[in-house]
Amino acid sequence: MLKQFLSIKQKHLMNRILLIALYIFSVNAVQAQKLQTSSYSTKGYVKEDGKIQDETYGTVATISNDGKIQDNRYNTLGYIRDGKVQDNHYQTLGYINEDGRVQDNRYVTIGYIKDDGTVQDNRYLTIGYAKGIKKEWAAITFFFFKL
Repeated sequence: MLKQFLSIKQKHLMNRILLIALYIFSVNAVQAQKLQTSSYSTKGYVKEDGKIQDETYGTVATISNDGKIQDNRYNTLGYIRDGKVQDNHYQTLGYINEDGRVQDNRYVTIGYIKDDGTVQDNRYLTIGYAKGIKKEWAAITFFFFKL
């Protein structure tokens, strides 16, 4: 009987540990990813739903699923589609290649977004970090709309 009691207690304890671990994982999974300067100070955050926040968590812009980029008052700033960045009048501002190279509208390289989230200028100097953030979204915040 003591053995059964301990077995039930152990299962209960294991279930609690599992629930706590699941909770911690789910909280971390929905948190925003940091945008950082080259000195690692927080510049802002990018959430999975496309919200771009400043360092105090105020929403400054949103990138919708269809690629529309809007400020916090829902004014359209531009568009991002298939690596092409456009302003609100559909004029091409630049391109973000799959390899992370960022180009202006004349195809001149203006920077790089590395796979590890390092953001570099056209001379390969690190200007910031966007670990875990889509390359297109990082390029928008660092090079095109300076959010």
